[in-house]
Amino acid sequence: MDEKMGLSHQIMLYNREKGNLTGILDVISFDENTIVLDTDMGLLTIKGKDLHVSRLTLEKGEIDIEGQADSLVYSSSESFKKTGQSFLSRLFK
Repeated sequence: MDEKMGLSHQIMLYNREKGNLTGILDVISFDENTIVLDTDMGLLTIKGKDLHVSRLTLEKGEIDIEGQADSLVYSSSESFKKTGQSFLSRLFK
């Protein structure tokens, strides 16, 4: 974990409708069905319905979400970064 944030990665999910997450480094993307977050534990993809980011404080590494959460899946952030680079290189060819 990044020492300057001082928070560890935690997820608190209440009745699959409200969530509070810490250890967030960046929001990669979000819409009403999917939220993709870069955390200190890798990429976290949250899928559901009517998802909304109600509060975001990147300086503290915190985010609050609302909506129906159906799944939370972690993946390597390295694979995302490699994909992003190849996408950009294809874009500028």
